[in-house]
Amino acid sequence: MCSKSSLGGDVLDDVAALVAERNRLDALLARRVHAAELSQAPERDGLRSMPSWLSGHCRLSAAEAAALVRNGRTLEHLPALAEAHDAGLVSAEQVAVAARAVTPERLAAAAAQGVDLAVIDAVFTGVAVEGRYADLVRVVQHYLADLDPDGPEPDPTEGRSLTLSQHADGSLSGRFHLDAVGGERVQAALEAHVQADRPAGDERTRALRLGDAFVQLADNVLAAGSLPTLRGHKPQVAVVIDLEDLVDPAGAPSAGRMGFGATISAARARWLACDGAVSRVVFGPDGAPLDLGREQRLAGRYLRRAVELRDRACVFAGCGAPTWWCDVHHLIHWTDGGETSLENSALLCERHHGKVHHGFRVERQPDGRWRTWRPDGTEILVPTPLAPAA
Repeated sequence: MCSKSSLGGDVLDDVAALVAERNRLDALLARRVHAAELSQAPERDGLRSMPSWLSGHCRLSAAEAAALVRNGRTLEHLPALAEAHDAGLVSAEQVAVAARAVTPERLAAAAAQGVDLAVIDAVFTGVAVEGRYADLVRVVQHYLADLDPDGPEPDPTEGRSLTLSQHADGSLSGRFHLDAVGGERVQAALEAHVQADRPAGDERTRALRLGDAFVQLADNVLAAGSLPTLRGHKPQVAVVIDLEDLVDPAGAPSAGRMGFGATISAARARWLACDGAVSRVVFGPDGAPLDLGREQRLAGRYLRRAVELRDRACVFAGCGAPTWWCDVHHLIHWTDGGETSLENSALLCERHHGKVHHGFRVERQPDGRWRTWRPDGTEILVPTPLAPAA
């Protein structure tokens, strides 16, 4: 009978073995991704790059897809580290740290200074295999500092970032990083709204006040009409809701779908519809638009709005580019007798709009799903079926 300590040891051995196996698989995957990138394989499915293919066909996040492509490139430049990764001794995250040292700009700088990259590769590999993750981070950072000790005059805008994540209930959260000057501008704008909205008895926390100020700032800019146009139209708030739900006093809690994918209740949709500055689109039982609201007059804008709200993104398999990157495509070309109608329209980004005019084909099924075919007649299937586990 096994003791608890020996049983625990067995489990830990299994964990270590599985981590090593995952490292080996990550290495194999990175190499295959790099091979696909070098051969321009994504073009077969109408996509421009491996990150976009990985995101659309393998359901990877944009960040994960980009990291995987970078790791594949890194293994080519650092063969000793690649060999350790193949053996399961180095993780994909460690390779991602080393990737910072072999960007095109830093490779060029190393060559100009006569740096022997093989030596750097050996040092990185030794630290990655023998040390902790943090040790490799420090070694890579030290190398980068030596490579460019003075460094260029920093561009304060290079470090700016904003990441937004929409949750299942439609709520939005995010994180951002701004340089000192950019941060000052944002704080000044928000503080103006915070100080202008201080009613008597207000017990909101500072965080709540800033959140309200953030939304109010967006409301004011949208209402002013000064934002850049998206595909020829001003940015606006839109909701898709069935007519029955709109007029039903009870209403379903998730009856309306907003332009960026959030769902709201029928009561909330009615509240928005009362605002003359917010566009309104009502679809009937057959999915055809019945009412486009007071703001809509031109047929071109009417049709585009309807197509955007029905398709929600580029319909080409594996793409999903947002509406403001897209054109409205005639499924049956206008010169071939095709009508300019909702039924004969599809939302396609610029790249895939060109693809369907050069052999690719998209088609909407009776159940509303879109399918895509290559010029050779084979269908692009997303996601790619995974092989069953052995």
